[in-house]
Amino acid sequence: MERDVAVGRREVERLEEEVGSSPLYNEDLAPTGAEQRTWTTYNIAALWVGMSVVITTYTLASGLMVAGMNWWQALLTVALGNVLVLIPMLLNAHAGTKYGVPFPVFVRSSFGVRGANFAAIARALVACGWFGIQTWIGGLAVDALATAAYGGWQDVPGHRFITFFVFWGVQVAVIMFGVEGVRRFESFAAPLLLMGGVVLLVWGFVAGGGVGHVFTASAKLQQSSTPFWSLFWTGLAANVGYWITLSLNIPDFTRYAKSQRAQVLGQVIGLPPTMTAFSFLGIAVTAATVVVFGKPIWDPVALTTKIAGGIPALLIAAMIIVAIAQISTNMAANVVSPSFDFSNLLPRYISFRTGGLITAVIGIISFPWVLYESASAYIFTWLVGYSSLLGAIAAVMISDYWIVRRRNLSVPDLYKTDGRYAYSGGWNWRAIVAVLVGVVPVIPGFVKAATTPNFGGVFQNPSLVESLYNYGLFFTFFAAGLVYVVLSYATGGIREPATESEREQEAT
Repeated sequence: MERDVAVGRREVERLEEEVGSSPLYNEDLAPTGAEQRTWTTYNIAALWVGMSVVITTYTLASGLMVAGMNWWQALLTVALGNVLVLIPMLLNAHAGTKYGVPFPVFVRSSFGVRGANFAAIARALVACGWFGIQTWIGGLAVDALATAAYGGWQDVPGHRFITFFVFWGVQVAVIMFGVEGVRRFESFAAPLLLMGGVVLLVWGFVAGGGVGHVFTASAKLQQSSTPFWSLFWTGLAANVGYWITLSLNIPDFTRYAKSQRAQVLGQVIGLPPTMTAFSFLGIAVTAATVVVFGKPIWDPVALTTKIAGGIPALLIAAMIIVAIAQISTNMAANVVSPSFDFSNLLPRYISFRTGGLITAVIGIISFPWVLYESASAYIFTWLVGYSSLLGAIAAVMISDYWIVRRRNLSVPDLYKTDGRYAYSGGWNWRAIVAVLVGVVPVIPGFVKAATTPNFGGVFQNPSLVESLYNYGLFFTFFAAGLVYVVLSYATGGIREPATESEREQEAT
């Protein structure tokens, strides 16, 4: 594993001289050098803690309970989904650490130097939607803080949209510090967020009369009698889809890792345990609100306001933690990737920071207040819908890198318009066909889910074709991956020739 990183470093030394004038090259998209490999196991784990401890994670399991699951079924679905998504996460992460390249450059090997824009922009637009959702939630926290500080704030016309734009502006300022600023912010935020979660959990068990009493009350959270197996596959696909976005662009972060060991351990420690634990916290605390207030309070911002409303100092501290949670997730999950992706469109003119500004603007026009309006729209339409497309893209990337090319890439050719990844006019038609074969069959189900009243997502009596949507990215992932491998070998796809530095290493 350490040799993988060393290979990438040696290739970087000769790269700028060879392709520095290429329209596909700029400083932000260039491979990382030895001095940039500063991320340790702690940094990678802290990254995942910072991204996972967020309000949308808190409401993920409770949203499944609204649909009809009990608490342990919902928690099991969340846990299994995050173990499954760790697999493509680690597979794509390997290339980032080995070659030091970001996602939009890595994906050029499978989709072509021009076709990479298709995959990158598909990922970027999803991130823009997420940026809007997380910013809207952060704005709600600022709104609650303003209400506590000034009693007449609620009477100000459009007060929620005002705080939304204030929170948006704060994040734009953070974007200007670049990727290294993200690393430092995540490392600072992780322990603070964990502490805030523990405090809220302790409150739930104490105020709710004990663990047993709280989980007895959790039965009241179920608002539907839909059978578990009718929900399980769609719910599992939604939970895998929650982070399928990061499984594509995880090289954006692992390119800074000190070693393969650091990135693997950091992700294993940071992702599944944190997502499961924080979802458990959401279930437990929401169940406690049934005991304490006589009804479930799903929104942690509303709950925190209710608990600390009479103690301004406590409310301010709580809302600061909520704001940090939203910023830490947005910066890492929803700014880094699209910033690189938009930069990949016009490397000579769009830098990382410019790409971040584009992300922030699109986040506004994605109407996040609509996407987050209901649990059904959020889980069964938004998550399952986009994850079906991204699952197919991830399958092509993984099968190309691990099966067709056997983990061997030519880094200089990733930046050449006439290199081995130029294919036909810059597009690898095999990748596009594979994605279409995977995605087209689930479109009827997506349309049915999106047009179900209130974006219900879980619709009754689906046709055979519509039922494929219930399996979402599982279907698209395996279908696209299989088609890509078959097409690659049937049309002359072969193992990527070893690079010169790798042949030198093998010789020694």
